[in-house]
Amino acid sequence: MKGKIKKIFDQQDFPSGFYKRDFVITTEEQYPQDVKFTATKERTEQISKFNEGDAILVKFDIRGREYNGNFYVDLNAWRVEPGHGQSAPQDSPPVASTPLPDVPPMAAADDEDDLPF
Repeated sequence: MKGKIKKIFDQQDFPSGFYKRDFVITTEEQYPQDVKFTATKERTEQISKFNEGDAILVKFDIRGREYNGNFYVDLNAWRVEPGHGQSAPQDSPPVASTPLPDVPPMAAADDEDDLPF
């Protein structure tokens, strides 16, 4: 997801040794959205290289859980890179793009259906 950093929160340290840092980006869509991500453990260092207002690209996983009958969703940032028009931070290596493999189409379960998908 691409966007500009709107807010970087302070790092939260827990007695167990776990630590995390939340940040919010504003997307660059027709209808911009403010989206909160969480960087955990050593990934918090990635966000510390940026400032509010910087354009970034966030690669993330979606995590869900239940706690006391309530359900929660977290966007777990595992990679934060400079967005368009910015150079990479000083100590990050260039990222190589890997082409997607050719995947054969799935066989239709019902051959009588003439829908293209």
